[in-house]
Amino acid sequence: MFWNRSRSRVAQVTPVEAHERVVNGEGILIDVREPHEWRAGHAAGARHIPLEQLSTRAAELAKDRPVYVICASGSRSQLAAEMLHEAGFVCPINVSGGTGAWQRSNLPMERGDG
Repeated sequence: MFWNRSRSRVAQVTPVEAHERVVNGEGILIDVREPHEWRAGHAAGARHIPLEQLSTRAAELAKDRPVYVICASGSRSQLAAEMLHEAGFVCPINVSGGTGAWQRSNLPMERGDG
């Protein structure tokens, strides 16, 4: 497998790995940050599901496909990925370093509600 499950029950990938896999159709990217954080700038192609809404909106996601989860630094997305794992998702994956690392990797960003 291409992911690392060392200290967590969920996989970890770099922003570059997540971007490549999502662009290739190997899963979806969800951003679990607050609405004001999302509007200020988010990973291009991400879907916004704030962490506080994840338990009620998880049914919107396919349980049998990789779900890449991103936040600002990787902490909330780690929690969200673990929540998805507990809810029976086959492959929840935390994007390590979050949106900050995504930006430092010069990956595409969007602003606003886009």
